Parts: sequence; structure tokens; C-alpha cells
Amino acid sequence: MQVDQQLSEIQNIVEDTLSLAKKLGATGCEASMSKVQGISVGARMQEIETVEFTNDGGLGVCVFVGNKKGSASSADLSPKALKLTVEKAIEIAKYTSEDDCAGLAEPDVIATEFPDLDLYHPQELDAEFALEQALSAEKAGLDSDARIQNSDGASYNANLGVRVYGNTHGINAGYPSSRYSLSCVLIAQEGDDMQRDYAYTISREPNKLDSAQSVGESAGKQTVSRLGARKISTAKVPVLFHRDIASGLFGHFVSAVSGGSLYRKSSFLLDSINTQVFPQWLSIEERPHVKRGLASSVFDNEGVRTVDMDIVKNGMLEHYLLTSYSARKLGLKTNGHAGGIHNCVVSDTGHSDEELLREMGSGLIVTELMGQGVNIVNGDYSRGAAGFWVENGVIQYPVHEITIAGNLKDMLMNIVAIGEEREVRGALQTGSVLISEMQVAGM
Repeated sequence: MQVDQQLSEIQNIVEDTLSLAKKLGATGCEASMSKVQGISVGARMQEIETVEFTNDGGLGVCVFVGNKKGSASSADLSPKALKLTVEKAIEIAKYTSEDDCAGLAEPDVIATEFPDLDLYHPQELDAEFALEQALSAEKAGLDSDARIQNSDGASYNANLGVRVYGNTHGINAGYPSSRYSLSCVLIAQEGDDMQRDYAYTISREPNKLDSAQSVGESAGKQTVSRLGARKISTAKVPVLFHRDIASGLFGHFVSAVSGGSLYRKSSFLLDSINTQVFPQWLSIEERPHVKRGLASSVFDNEGVRTVDMDIVKNGMLEHYLLTSYSARKLGLKTNGHAGGIHNCVVSDTGHSDEELLREMGSGLIVTELMGQGVNIVNGDYSRGAAGFWVENGVIQYPVHEITIAGNLKDMLMNIVAIGEEREVRGALQTGSVLISEMQVAGM
């Protein structure tokens, strides 16, 4: 079936669902439906482990009866099943408590224009090709160094899908999208020392993935570089979060300025609008309409139009990230963040990787984080880590079995540099982040 025809059919189902909900007594309704086809293959030690094809679809319905809300979903898309799904959602709504903040997003913020963001680049879901990619990536990694004698496997994934959202304020829109990825995880050994690391590539376009050879070789290089890891003495030192993991640092910031954390008063950044939360040179821009972007979308999960937004400008927090519900709880207006952020780009200081090391002098590069020791309520941060020790701007040796600790409020303000080479494989893009000082616990 052609994707345009599939999109039209799903829109018809969504329209029928909305009409049925109103007919059965709902004062408002929203429905979202997706259909996804995909392939996932895995190989380990040059043997095929898994080959999975998926062909999934489902409809989610949320109805409002006054200020009462009910939700139901179904993977069965027959007319009888859809009718039963809507009936169950309305029945659930009748038993829920009144909530003055419940309801659809306001009509004036609903998307009305739907430009093509070029998110759909279909390629045949070919098992032989997928296996070749996974096996080639792993072989390149195994062949890259004699010390790599084992593997946790390589995998290739491809997904082609269509998503449609509609509500009783008039929106009924959707778009097709594609996503491809290839990853490889290797194990290196030298004497009794064993280390593990990985590499991956992801894109909307299959021909924009890194080659299987380069993914395997990169995984091999990173894995071998961790051999000979040592413990280090406890000290307060500068810490450089490598770009591969630095987005997580800003992910904690995103959680802290998201409406759900704020109206529950469970954020270390309560009442921080128009206050400085980063150094003056740092900005975070959200650009939802980037062509082929991994997190691009014309509207959010409530049908609210997405817009370019400077979340942080000159170090000042300019916007909270709100859904319609959290916005009402806070007495504000939603700004299109139901479902998360859309292509957030952190500014940089123009430093190359070598310049970042020179700027740090002596300190710790963190390339892996472990554990969940992050408290968004008060900002306390304590996580297991591994990486590399640096002296006089030069990497000396790998380190492991350490803990880094601080408070997120201080950590964000004490960022002194960000590298110009960005990690772009996610919704939040940033270079490596240098923090002036953190507590490092080792021996």
C-alpha cells in the first residue's frame, strides 16, 4: 500500500473515532494512531542470533466528559473494536474525579499548517541486507585489534511508520517517518583485564548511516582504549563530559524545567524563569522543523504547533517546557512539549577537542556513567563513572571504578567550555562539556 493511501485510511479511522466519541456523549476527544513496519537483526561472534519483522499498529483514545478524563487503546482496528474502545474510554471517564485542568489543548494553539519535514526515506526491509550490515560491522570490530576476542553483538534496525493525531478542535493530521540504526558492542581482553564498549550510527536516511566498517572499527578502537584502566585518588578536579554522554547532563536540566516536575514542586529549578541558570555565553535553541531531524515534528502529542524557541538565552531561562495540563496547573499556556523536546541545540565556545583538554589542564574525561544517583528535586548528583585521566592537556591512561559528585545547579553554572564538535544522534545536541570542578571519589 502506498504511504499516502495508508495515511488517508488512518485519518479516516481517526475521524470516525472522534465522531463516535461525540455521538456517545464526550464533550471532547483526541485520538492517535500509528502503524509501523520494521526489521531488527542481531549477530554475535559472526553467527545470526535474531531476525525479527514487526508490523504493529494501534489506536489510543482519550475522551473528556466535562472535566473528567478516560483513556483506552486497541490493537484491533475493526469497526466493532473501535466502538468498544471509545465506549470503554467514556465509561472510565464517568468514574474518574473532576479535574479543572483536564481537557484538550486550547483551539488557538492547535497546528493548522503541516509542512513536509522530509522525515520519510523508505528502503526495502531486506533481511539479507540487514544481516550483512550487522555481520560486517562486528567482523570489522573483531579484526581491528588482536585483543578483541569477544563480542556482545551487532544489530541493524529499520522502522517505517505512519503517525496520525486528531482531536475535536479540528486537527486530523499525520506524517510518515523512517529511522535506521546500526550498532556494535565489543569486548577486549589483556591478561585479566576485560573491557567493553560500543559504537552506533542512526539516521532518517539509510544511505546517511556510517558504514558498517567504520562502526565496527570505532567500537574496536574505543574498547581497546579502555584496557589498563586504573583507579585514581579522591580529589576535586575539572571534569570533561565527553559529547557522547554530555546530552544527559542537559537532559537533567530539561527534566527540571518540564511542567510535570514544576507543578509537583519536585524540581531544583522552581521559580527560575528569567533567572541565570547557565553562564552568560550559553544558549539552548529548540528548532522543531529541521528537515530530516531525528526529533523534528510540526505538532506535539496534543496537536499543538511546535515553534522555534530559545529555551535559554545568554544563560537565562526563558521558557518552561509545558503540556496543556501542566500549563494550566501553573497558570501558564502550553508551548508544544507534550511528548518531549524537538531538536535542542546547545551553543559552544568554539573549542576543538584538543583545546578542551588544554583548557582543562589536569582532570578527568568522563566517557561512561553508571547508576541513577540524580535527584531532580534538590539537584544532588552522584554517579559511577569511567573515562580517562588527563595531565597538562594530554590523556595519560583510562580510569574506572570512580564516582563523580556535585549539585546540578552548581554544575550548570560552572560550565566553562563546550566543544564545537557536537553529538547529533538525538533530540538534544551538544559538544563535550567542561565543568570547572567536581568531587571525584576513587581510592
